[in-house]
Amino acid sequence: MLTVGLTGGIGSGKSAVSARLAELGAVIVDADQVAREVVAPGTEGLAEIVAAFSDRVLDADGALDRAALGAVVFADEAARRRLEEITHPRVRARTAELVAAAPHAVVVNDVPLLVEVGLAPTYHLVVVVQTATATRLERLARDRGMDRAEAERRIAAQADDARRRVAADVVLSNDGDLAELYAAVDGLWRDRLVPFEENLRARRAVRPEQVVLVEPDPSWPEQYARLAARIRHALAPADLRIDHIGSTAVPGLAAKNVIDIQLSVPSLAEADGLLAERLADAGFPRLPGEWWDNPRPAGSGRWEKRLHGSADPGRPVYLHLRVTGSPGWRYALLMRDHLRADPDQRAAYLQLKRELAASAPDSATYGTLKDPWFDEEHLRAEEWAGRTGWRP
Repeated sequence: MLTVGLTGGIGSGKSAVSARLAELGAVIVDADQVAREVVAPGTEGLAEIVAAFSDRVLDADGALDRAALGAVVFADEAARRRLEEITHPRVRARTAELVAAAPHAVVVNDVPLLVEVGLAPTYHLVVVVQTATATRLERLARDRGMDRAEAERRIAAQADDARRRVAADVVLSNDGDLAELYAAVDGLWRDRLVPFEENLRARRAVRPEQVVLVEPDPSWPEQYARLAARIRHALAPADLRIDHIGSTAVPGLAAKNVIDIQLSVPSLAEADGLLAERLADAGFPRLPGEWWDNPRPAGSGRWEKRLHGSADPGRPVYLHLRVTGSPGWRYALLMRDHLRADPDQRAAYLQLKRELAASAPDSATYGTLKDPWFDEEHLRAEEWAGRTGWRP
């Protein structure tokens, strides 16, 4: 199944997005609803809350008075953290039960504090609903009868928009009307979530065949960081080195809009075993066939590797699994660092890329035509490494 984390600040309209996704066919797991369930009368969760905050947080019927509890914890960070220590493990455990019980589908986990508690890497995709603060304040007053001071306190207690954007694979703006929001959600469902789920189930990766260069995107490093965090989570407790490599890792370079990542593995035999299964489950299936790097300088033999891609049609990825310390592993890091350090060679490579992209019909031809340049650049990079004391 495809797991999607949905979040947004209080008053952002996240519930409207969740409801629309449910209409389209998603299975919704509502963290707020689960949070109520784990502190219902008679539960261990409620008993622990009363022990921590006294019975002043109970109503006349002995149920949790959420308004009374909110008044305590939103004004006191220590109290809020204590509440989170009680509720979050229970919410996570119950959520895992509900997700496991869902059929093969798109499962959307509606989590208000997804960013705050660091859950982003646990999902295949994170969707953030973003709305201007002024609009949120207006909605909280109109729809919930919340006074401005209380609304501002609630907003301040959550992650700000900048922090949420760093965690977001998709940002849905909700500053317009409901029709605009629904149109955006429908497009996300049709163009990304449904094909992502199908690719994930089929263990199929997205592979751009044509060479289309795009201008440097300052968000590429952030995109890499999100992908690396997912890979790291999928492979835990193994602690393998992960690096951003290739043109998207070099500031100022135009590139194919594909994030290249290197995963350092102890051996290719291990790469073929449990690591491959875990990566596929996380949305990074292995690409069929044999894969290798041409040796530098050119000669006989080849540098064998494993290559995985991304099941997400909205974010193509090449995940190169190379043995730690092998020639291909070292070369990927050396070339990245040399191009970062040498503006002249970076400019020369950019010119070459533009010329080849204009004439090369496909990715395979494009890669082959770059080989002579890389044979020469390898010698320059090795000289630079020796002169500067570079190490991988």
